[in-house]
Amino acid sequence: MTGHEVDRGVKNQLRTLSKENAEGVAQHLVMVAELLDVEPEAALAHAETAVRRAGRVPAAREALGLVAYRLGDWARALGEFRTVRRLSGSSHLLPLMVDCERALGRHTKALELAQTEEANNLAIDDRVELAIVVSGIRRDLGQLDAAAAGLSDLVKRINPNRPSAARLFYAYADAKLAAGDAEAARDWFARAAEADHELTTDAAERLEELDGVDVTDLLGDEDDEQDDEGHDEGHDEGHDEGDES
Repeated sequence: MTGHEVDRGVKNQLRTLSKENAEGVAQHLVMVAELLDVEPEAALAHAETAVRRAGRVPAAREALGLVAYRLGDWARALGEFRTVRRLSGSSHLLPLMVDCERALGRHTKALELAQTEEANNLAIDDRVELAIVVSGIRRDLGQLDAAAAGLSDLVKRINPNRPSAARLFYAYADAKLAAGDAEAARDWFARAAEADHELTTDAAERLEELDGVDVTDLLGDEDDEQDDEGHDEGHDEGHDEGDES
């Protein structure tokens, strides 16, 4: 990793550092991105080093926050995301901040944060993520109809080709199913599966469940039949040996 793999926005942030330090921090940030999904503990070491070397660079604090979030260290992640917002003036991490508040059991605080003016000014994909988190909070609170209603406007307006569309359709389907509307849930799971080109959800499997298709059971039945045949043959052989004696 050379560090040149970071995007232009991160490179601009690193210009506040010396050339040597900027290159080193960039390399650590690239390693965080590479390891986050496969070895988050290793990613944590790189993120912490980046923050030690560039504590006032938003990208470094965001990297550490994302690793902490992946590891379920909600308080630490929330603190880092707050720092990113303060340093950069950007609210793009607001959905994750709300989710951290939810994970910490502070549902009222989470809903208040989701209803701030900053939330209204998010880009469309960030608004989708925030709406999905808020829907989950409503379900936590037993407000099943509200969980679905909070997504109903977005699902009708979003372009199905957007990266966040599949997750939005899936969340809406799941909320409708929880609210007892299986027919609508099936429709939206089908839309989610169609939009999910990267296979980020299990929408196709959920759709099969609703349709009563269970491939595992079918394979299991076949295995059982083979086992039965083998058992019968063994029993016959033992019986024949007994007759001969």
